[in-house]
Amino acid sequence: MPILFALFLLICSLTEAQLQQPDNETNSYLKPAGSHVEAGNPSEHQQTCTQDINAVLREMSASLAGLKVEVNYLQKENEVLTAKTRELELLKQEDQANKKELELQKRELDKLKQQDQAHEGELITIKASANITENQVEALRREGEVKQVAFSASLMDSGSGDVGPFNAQTPLVFRHVVTNIGNAYNPNTGFFIAPVRGVYHFVFHIKGHGHASHATGAVLFKNGEKTFIAYGQQPSHFASTANSVTLLLEVGDVVFLRQWENTRVFDNLHHHTTFSGHLIFTM
Repeated sequence: MPILFALFLLICSLTEAQLQQPDNETNSYLKPAGSHVEAGNPSEHQQTCTQDINAVLREMSASLAGLKVEVNYLQKENEVLTAKTRELELLKQEDQANKKELELQKRELDKLKQQDQAHEGELITIKASANITENQVEALRREGEVKQVAFSASLMDSGSGDVGPFNAQTPLVFRHVVTNIGNAYNPNTGFFIAPVRGVYHFVFHIKGHGHASHATGAVLFKNGEKTFIAYGQQPSHFASTANSVTLLLEVGDVVFLRQWENTRVFDNLHHHTTFSGHLIFTM
């Protein structure tokens, strides 16, 4: 529209200039050769041009007003877009900052995890060492306790009298306990149970009344195996017999005495018939 308006002004200016020329010159411009058309009134041409200019100006004013409204609208839109762009840029920067912070926190968390794993490994090692130490202490304590194993007991806890004779070998239970360090001997069963692997020494003394038909005797068993026997017989007075043995025992091995078949054993408050044993050393 501005270009058309400029061309229109240019044409109107040229027309006005032509109208201001002398008649001869004007006629030569306005009338072509051999033409009989007369030139118009200059004032009419000028009035027409002015009216056209005013119309164009009105149209241009209306267009300009519309353009101003559109420009204002576009400026507001641009301001809104600029604000949104700045907001997005700020959000982007904040997001980048958050990402960096998150990355730093992640790295710190990884470091903490590594430290925690290292501490956990150290804790496991410490616990293992503590368990080993505790086991060693317990083993030393038990070893110190089991190194002190000894017992001695007599057959009868009270009264006096003979035991037997029996048709088969019968366990002897020595109920009067004098010493039982380590509690390896049980006076209710007559069994000695080895608390630790080691070498033990046992001694047993058996006393009985002399008799022509019944001897005095007992045999020491290791688990179900016979080891040494003490046996004696005489027709009158007291008959005494004894024996001793040294045994290598495993933990839980059982040692006990059985009265020999068809024999008599005597005991009273003087404790003639006895059973004793002790640990010499561990293995």
